[in-house]
Amino acid sequence: MLEGKRVDVTVDAIVVEGLSYRYPDGTQALVNVSFRIGVGESVGIIGPNGAGKTTLLLHLNGILHGDGKVFIFGEEVNRNNLPSIRRRVGLVFQDPDDQLFMPTVIEDVAFGPLNIGCSQEEATKRAIHALRQVGMEGVAHRPPHQLSLGERKRVAIATVLAMHPDILVLDEPTSNLDPRSRRSLIALLRDLNVTKVIATHDLDCVVELCTRVIVMDGGMIVADGDVTAILSDTKLMEAHGLETPLKLVMEKKNHHHAPKHGNTANLT
Repeated sequence: MLEGKRVDVTVDAIVVEGLSYRYPDGTQALVNVSFRIGVGESVGIIGPNGAGKTTLLLHLNGILHGDGKVFIFGEEVNRNNLPSIRRRVGLVFQDPDDQLFMPTVIEDVAFGPLNIGCSQEEATKRAIHALRQVGMEGVAHRPPHQLSLGERKRVAIATVLAMHPDILVLDEPTSNLDPRSRRSLIALLRDLNVTKVIATHDLDCVVELCTRVIVMDGGMIVADGDVTAILSDTKLMEAHGLETPLKLVMEKKNHHHAPKHGNTANLT
């Protein structure tokens, strides 16, 4: 919901109904997946490798089409409305080099707006604003390949923000980042006023950014609910190849060892 855009909050941002998908090689990647995400929610999608997380994300803006239905703000995703859907759903790939291909950063960020018919002036304005949002306006005229991975990830997010999406979908946004770049990126994402769907193995990132988490395994949803409740469920996590994030382990430990304040007898 960027640039003060109005979104109908009475309609769910995303509705997925009975979605199944099989790759051409026969691999069944999704099995009868259904869920709803409300406007403004931040939802983590977690699970072991091969759980179907990325495949699911690729359905949210119509890159893949499986059996079942996907609705974005009440509009069913189909081949006829992909341009309008992709304006509303911004997908940030795990590898920023999949999104950066122009000679300079600002050309990359302005590419999307130009592609949807914005004037050069409007596209440049959007690009500068998006780069400012991610703290990268200082590299506007540099070639993307000269930037660090963390910087390229920020620019890749800017290419999506320049389209003014209502939903931001991110695949492994913190992967391969050093601790400082990771913290910086998490702070950036936390400040973005937009519906967020984040598929990641970085469960501490989920704790920091999301209030709800969907656990996938074998192409199915095996749990969906409150982040702390689900990620603290050791049996559930271990059953699906996951571990309770360190942040929650430490909080539990500190709570366990905290002095209990109750009524104590006066022994004097």
